[in-house]
Amino acid sequence: MDQDTTYVAFDTSKETIAVAIAESGRQKEVRFFGTIASRPEAVRKLIDKLAKQHHRLAFCYEAGPHGLYRQIRAMGYGCQMVAPSMVPVRPGGHIKTDRRDATTLAALFRAGELTAIWVPDAAHEAMRDLSRGRQAAMEGLRRARQQLLSFLLRHGRVYPTRSHWTRAHRRWLSEQRFDHAAQQIVFEELIQAIEQAQSRRDRLEQQMVASLPSWSLCEVVAALQALRGVALLSAITLMAEIGDFRRFANPRELMAWLGLVPREHSSGATTVRGAITKAGNRRARRVLVEGAWTYRLPARVGLVTGASSVLASQPRSSRSPSRGSSPPSSGPSPSPSCHRSSQQPDKPPSTAKETIPTIIMLRTAGRGGRQGNPRCDSARPIGIRAT
Repeated sequence: MDQDTTYVAFDTSKETIAVAIAESGRQKEVRFFGTIASRPEAVRKLIDKLAKQHHRLAFCYEAGPHGLYRQIRAMGYGCQMVAPSMVPVRPGGHIKTDRRDATTLAALFRAGELTAIWVPDAAHEAMRDLSRGRQAAMEGLRRARQQLLSFLLRHGRVYPTRSHWTRAHRRWLSEQRFDHAAQQIVFEELIQAIEQAQSRRDRLEQQMVASLPSWSLCEVVAALQALRGVALLSAITLMAEIGDFRRFANPRELMAWLGLVPREHSSGATTVRGAITKAGNRRARRVLVEGAWTYRLPARVGLVTGASSVLASQPRSSRSPSRGSSPPSSGPSPSPSCHRSSQQPDKPPSTAKETIPTIIMLRTAGRGGRQGNPRCDSARPIGIRAT
């Protein structure tokens, strides 16, 4: 705690921002300053007013829109976005207002009890939005397909095998006819909804591949594809969600952030551990778990994906070994079940060493007793394929 710093906390909402101020020193008061409009000009006016009254300012607010954070940083002041789930809560409290939230946040900010989160820059946030938009499109496609299968099941139309959405299955769908015109219209509308959802997903995937060469983490994405089960789209998703590996001091912190550490309820000599917490980033966790499924099977040469066209435009020194083939090595080739953590590109990027926690994570996720299906539809769009 800096004795010359005044701590300002914001409780943000769509229309207004509640402002509370905590003077430096634990015995000083924490007061509610007022409410302002949630507009950039109102925030700028408030900061200019506070700067005339206080020597040094520090700002914080719970994770939300990044525009407020960037505006405060651009004006030359320190700002922290804090994790809402890590804010200490007093037990027995049954009253919640914007005023109380802002005052409590200012007091905790001054005491150093808040946990700051990593805030991506504008370019990284744009790539992350693109990645999450693709995942939303995948979920929409999955729902559309399920609606069609449910419709067919209600009318006794069941495909003889379980291999749905193959070429043979699509041919079988094209042969289906209904006697009632209304049912035929519904069937055709469901087919069209699937085609539209698939086109949306494909457009977003193409845009991700097209935006990759100009991304600052392009070389790290190429390095991650040296791992089995991690193709181009999987690597982009991991880097878009995790961001900078250097913010994790050790692999344990990364695994805890991903929610892949076990639950524990221990007391005295009794130690009880349960399933994983699933308290972290679910998007990155899903990609890692699906990638770990491929380590149950022997290594094979997969299909050529869009990664080849992207990596071909990069310098040879930044390319990673192709998935399914081993780079030249003087020693014996590793077994199919081994992790090739020792294999590195000729000139790895500055953050390539930070892929080690991911390798450890894949190994940890692969130890679970749950047997996944690497050929499932949810895994195929992100490049995980076992032949």
